[in-house]
Amino acid sequence: MNQKTEELLKRTFRFSVDTLKFLNTIPNSTVNKVIVYQLAKSGSSVGANYEEAQAAESKDDFIHKIGIVSKEARESKFWLRVLIELLKEENQQKQIKILLEESEQLCKIFTSIKLTSQENKKKK
Repeated sequence: MNQKTEELLKRTFRFSVDTLKFLNTIPNSTVNKVIVYQLAKSGSSVGANYEEAQAAESKDDFIHKIGIVSKEARESKFWLRVLIELLKEENQQKQIKILLEESEQLCKIFTSIKLTSQENKKKK
C-alpha cells in the first residue's frame, strides 16, 4: 500500500471518528435525532467505504466504491451545513467548520481519484 493511500485511510478514519464524537455533543431533540442519524451514517461511511475499496475485486469495483465515498462525503457536507444553521453555540460552530472543511477536501480528493481511475481504465 502506498503512502498516499495510508494517509487517506487515516484521514477518512479520523473524519468518521471526529464526526461521531461531535454528534455526541448535540442536544437531543426530534429534529436533531434525524440529523445525527443521517450524519452518523454518511460520516462513518466515508471511511468504511474507502477501507472496503482497498479490497476491490476489479477496477470497476474500485471505481464504484470510490464513487460511494465521494457521495457520502458530499452528504456529510450537506448535513454539516444544516447544523451550521441550527447550532449557534460558538464551540460547536468551530467544530462543525473543521468537519465541513475536511468533508469538502475529501469530496475533491475522491472525485479526483474516481475521474483519474475512470480515465486510466479507458486508456487500457
